Amino acid sequence: GAPSCSGSRSVPFEFERGRSESSGDEDDDDEDDEEEVEEEEMEGDTGARFGTDDGELDSDDDGERMINLSELTPYILCSICKGYFIDATTITECLHTFCKSCIVRHFYYSNRCPKCNIVVHQTQPLYNIRLDRQLQDIVYKLVVNLEEREKKQMHDFYKERGLEVPKPAVPQPVVPSRGRPRKVLGSVFRIPPELDISILLEFIGANEGTGSFKPLEKKFVRVSGEATIGHVEKFLRRKMDLDPACQVDIICGDHLLEHYQTLREIRQVIGESAVQDGLLVLHYGLVVSPL
Repeated sequence: GAPSCSGSRSVPFEFERGRSESSGDEDDDDEDDEEEVEEEEMEGDTGARFGTDDGELDSDDDGERMINLSELTPYILCSICKGYFIDATTITECLHTFCKSCIVRHFYYSNRCPKCNIVVHQTQPLYNIRLDRQLQDIVYKLVVNLEEREKKQMHDFYKERGLEVPKPAVPQPVVPSRGRPRKVLGSVFRIPPELDISILLEFIGANEGTGSFKPLEKKFVRVSGEATIGHVEKFLRRKMDLDPACQVDIICGDHLLEHYQTLREIRQVIGESAVQDGLLVLHYGLVVSPL
């Protein structure tokens, strides 16, 4: 093996230093002989030190390990469609990831995670999902030609239906401004697309004994189609400061509505007769039940 630091010198360092200082300049032949011996030992042992027989350095490729795609496949597959992630989307509640189209379609029928079955959101699970762009970039780099195939399929889909192919969003460069920042004009609040039902709340009166109540300030409300008549009643009670003994009856057309019915179901069942200028018209009355 290669000589160690302690074995290369047979005398202590203090002794050698004292000898060199006291003797001054000795013959250089002894020093040259020692250097030649050390060089021969170093040259002869190069291969052993670097783990090769011929004395050549190991290549950088030996430090890399090739990984089969099959080893990573379980981590980049959607458990719903069993295909590679496309527009990878993660549920913020449990961090399970699926294709965007797969999880959005799933939430039409259920508000639970397809993998761990936890409740994502009571009424709007789409609020609790986020695109995972970093994971999607990894998938596109691991699977050859996957991104190109998806772009081609999307292009063909729109062309076959005579639709304009949507252009990818390009982030606009931020221009540094000098001085005070300017105010951005335009609407600050945008209505989420999930709030797909607009309702008109019409008051039809109250019977005697209901007492005084605060009138409803705004009768136009935009809510999710998954909201129930029970949610509407709670909204009316809170806005009008109604007594708990006061009963709220909500009617659509000629139908007295139940608490469990959703607004989307009501609109589908009753039809256009319940809609006025795009608004679902609900009438409510206040009743005090006799003792």
